Amino acid sequence: MNIAEEYRKFCESRSIPFTQENHVRPYDNTTLFCPAGMQQFKPQFHDSEYKGKTVANIQPCIRLNDYDEIADGTHLLYFNMIGLFSFRHLSLQEAIDFWMTFVQKVLKLKVDYITIHPEQLENWRHLYDQYQIEIRTDPECTWTDGTTATAYCTEFYINDIEIGNIVNPGGDCIDVGFGYERLDHLVNGVKLDNRVAIMKETLCVMIDSGFSPGPTKQGSIVRRLIRDYSKLTEVNPEDPHYDIIKAEQDRQRAQQEKYHILNKAKRRQRKDREWWKNTHGIDLDLL
Repeated sequence: MNIAEEYRKFCESRSIPFTQENHVRPYDNTTLFCPAGMQQFKPQFHDSEYKGKTVANIQPCIRLNDYDEIADGTHLLYFNMIGLFSFRHLSLQEAIDFWMTFVQKVLKLKVDYITIHPEQLENWRHLYDQYQIEIRTDPECTWTDGTTATAYCTEFYINDIEIGNIVNPGGDCIDVGFGYERLDHLVNGVKLDNRVAIMKETLCVMIDSGFSPGPTKQGSIVRRLIRDYSKLTEVNPEDPHYDIIKAEQDRQRAQQEKYHILNKAKRRQRKDREWWKNTHGIDLDLL
């Protein structure tokens, strides 16, 4: 099943505009990469006077805080977020009905249980009355975009894995995010990639989004990822962006050789990382 196509048709059948984004560039300067589908809509969420229609998208995302957990069977570095966003238009009940219908009737998946913050349990549990589904409390059912007050959310689980959540910012907006790859795994049996494949795919999408290896900001992340990727595997000349990755590998090897030669002198052996970077342009964190 093509989940993206099914989602597009599902949204458009309800007169909800749908867009498929194709980059991980951030929509503001609070992050290096786009971390969530809602990021481009932060102005609408923050403006209490704004009242607009509901919109939907699939947004490629990168979350660097998951780096140490990638390839654990659930976490990815790069992933696609299926989103639904409503600005004082849809009610929470309508959003829940939308997603329960899409997940259970279109994707043919059975949600095992949902979670609600304990402080919202009595206010929200009736929203699931028609679904006869197990409801659990979870004090971590909150979410913030980093710039606003924390909002309560409700989360959906299959096989004890969270497949998505519905956030209720300000009590009058809807911010929904479901993991495309997790749904694809459940619907189509697509296996979540191993660490090497995850790094390769993330590098490709970063470069496709216009980023290249460099000393600061996004470039430093691309550079660090190439270093870690190179420790695990050889780059295939047939791989996308081989020339860019190979050039950075060669640059890093040259830096390593330069460091080992210079560090033979006793007067340099106690120099700190900042000295090496400022004096010789060698970033010890990337060796």
